[in-house]
Amino acid sequence: MSKIGCIAAVDREGPRVLGRTSSDLPVMFRVVNRVAIITLNRPSALNTLSPEMVRELTLHIEHCGVDRDIAAVIVMGMGDTFCAGVDLRTLYLAAMAGDKKWRQLIADEYRLIFTFQQLKKPLVAVMDGFSTGGGIGLVQCASLRIVSERSRFQLNGPRIGFVPDGGATWFLGKLPVELMLYIGLTSATITGADAIGCGLADAYASSSSLRGFERRLNLLDASDLRQSLREVFVSPSDVVPDTSLAAFLPLIREHFAAHYSVEQCIGSLSNGFRRESEAAKRAWFQATLDSLRAHSPLMLNVMREALLRGRKMTLAENCRMEFDLTMRAIEVGDFCEGVRAHVIDGDNAPRWMFPTLEDVNSAVLDKFFSPWTCCAPHPLAALAA
Repeated sequence: MSKIGCIAAVDREGPRVLGRTSSDLPVMFRVVNRVAIITLNRPSALNTLSPEMVRELTLHIEHCGVDRDIAAVIVMGMGDTFCAGVDLRTLYLAAMAGDKKWRQLIADEYRLIFTFQQLKKPLVAVMDGFSTGGGIGLVQCASLRIVSERSRFQLNGPRIGFVPDGGATWFLGKLPVELMLYIGLTSATITGADAIGCGLADAYASSSSLRGFERRLNLLDASDLRQSLREVFVSPSDVVPDTSLAAFLPLIREHFAAHYSVEQCIGSLSNGFRRESEAAKRAWFQATLDSLRAHSPLMLNVMREALLRGRKMTLAENCRMEFDLTMRAIEVGDFCEGVRAHVIDGDNAPRWMFPTLEDVNSAVLDKFFSPWTCCAPHPLAALAA
């Protein structure tokens, strides 16, 4: 039996694997009525993608693709988080130690996104909880993306001195350009209802009803698998709540125009704030301005440029660009300082490389987008278009 088949088989039956029970593993795997259930199982670490988790997820998804006894796949997270993307602490510690192994983790994460993309069977993503970056991008290819009242989506990016990652330049590129820039630049948190309105999710179900899905899964009608899977998770009584983002879409369209530089965007928002008299809109202006002014000036510019470029790229091209930007953000950018301030030390007082937006010149920005020269071929050269 292959390594993939062995892992899938032993996890399906639930015995110990190399001295560990299934519940100890970073990725739990079981099959119910020919549907594989894959659970991200690092709740204490917000189900962040560790090297071991990326390897196991890859093996399980590849196995599901070839196992004729598996008709569909469900991916979910243990605890209050679906997936908080790549493990920032692991990246930070490796970078500070001068260990280049973090490059392998980033490359493997992008290969995992493609592994999900290549799955030819129905894929259900149950995003019942917090998701960010690569956690969102991992399952954007799913045929059914489910959110609940607990769902929250966020792209940390410039807030922590980072770049768009996990395919963000690809999946945000499907949104209206102003909304793409708003979500990418501000690190705004959006609800599950917002995600449906934006096109980042498909269906809403209450968190309490999701807990009983396995009982309904056992009664699944395989004759129309996609519709049956939807009925397993979504009840006619589940009504999508009002989206909190909708009221601010006119403001987003006005102040996050594609032709605005980041400085012009902030200037437009500042003028709008001075003119606005409605309390809720003034609060939105203030929160948006506070976010932009607190973020890395360098990475705000990198994020804007990457998002605009990414709209014209294939997924493979997006992934290669994001990998290159990640390498530069970690090695010569603000990533380490941002993670130190917001994750490691928690002082929330990063000392950015460029204190103001005016300090970021075009030559610095051009270096981030210069062609890959580190080694040949590119680590993601084999990704299909």
